Amino acid sequence: MIIQLDPQTPSSVKDNIELKAMTLGFKMTEVKTEQGNLYMVGIGKKEFDIRILGQMEGVRDIHRVSDAYKLVSRKWRVHPTIIDLEDGVKIGDGNLQLMAGPCSIESEEQIIQTLEHLKANGVNVMRGGVYKPRSSPYAFRGLGMDGLKMWHTLAASYGIKIITEVMQVSQIEPMLPYIDIFQVGARNMQNFNLLDELGKVDKPVMIKRGMSGSIDELLQCAEYVFSAGNEKLLLCERGIRTYEKAYRNTFDLNSIPILKEKTHLPVIADPSHGIGLRAYVEPMALAAVMAGADGIIYETHQIPEKAFSDGQQTLDFKESKALIQKLNATANLKASF
Repeated sequence: MIIQLDPQTPSSVKDNIELKAMTLGFKMTEVKTEQGNLYMVGIGKKEFDIRILGQMEGVRDIHRVSDAYKLVSRKWRVHPTIIDLEDGVKIGDGNLQLMAGPCSIESEEQIIQTLEHLKANGVNVMRGGVYKPRSSPYAFRGLGMDGLKMWHTLAASYGIKIITEVMQVSQIEPMLPYIDIFQVGARNMQNFNLLDELGKVDKPVMIKRGMSGSIDELLQCAEYVFSAGNEKLLLCERGIRTYEKAYRNTFDLNSIPILKEKTHLPVIADPSHGIGLRAYVEPMALAAVMAGADGIIYETHQIPEKAFSDGQQTLDFKESKALIQKLNATANLKASF
């Protein structure tokens, strides 16, 4: 159950609502978000006439939500959430949003080359990693805050937004002024301390599905961030680990329409990690658009063979340009249905 209250609801009124809910067998939790909304989330199994609470002073709206993930459920918020990055860049408003860039931020020259490629092809968001979780401790692990500050300055001069991965709680505050979207990587999907803290910031958060994570587990992780106060959430399908060895991951296209049905949050697809083979990134990206994805995030580098990481799944700029054209054409085709 979700009860939406007026933000200025007095404590005495909230106490009355909570007391009444308790007598009906529900435990209430108050959620105040960065966007000024106030919710009471009730956990309980008893059936009752919700008008008993809906008619109380201070209640703006009330919904019965049976899902364990209540705030991110589509059962109460029927209109899709739109993430506004400002300057006309929105995600989830019916227009396909593309995010592209290298796996790792490597140098000033690489950043400029990528920004010029994105700007020339109408892409508004650059992806890249300054903190990289790597399987080997000897692999390149990013340029850290110095790299992020340089990237931010350059991206701002091109009018392009930044999405990058945050790996631990201590990185959130120093990264905050320099990014537009925090990315929670697959390995950190269930890092609940990190999710709790990201719920306290007023910046969008994109959560990638864990390598062995179910759809419901992904939604529960988003619930952590929302319940801590941050409504600006995106979900990302990036492939799961199965027994198949012909490609890096199994890109679960099934999850995209299912997530669109279960949640009001925008759904992003990552075909680069999803399949892990450059030759197949394009068809999987196009399939993701047809499946209903609100955005595509993929890897591109001027010379993928020289990339510090993930070169085998990274498109060169010529391939990236061709993909952008096909993605836009596919999105227009889908919109005409």
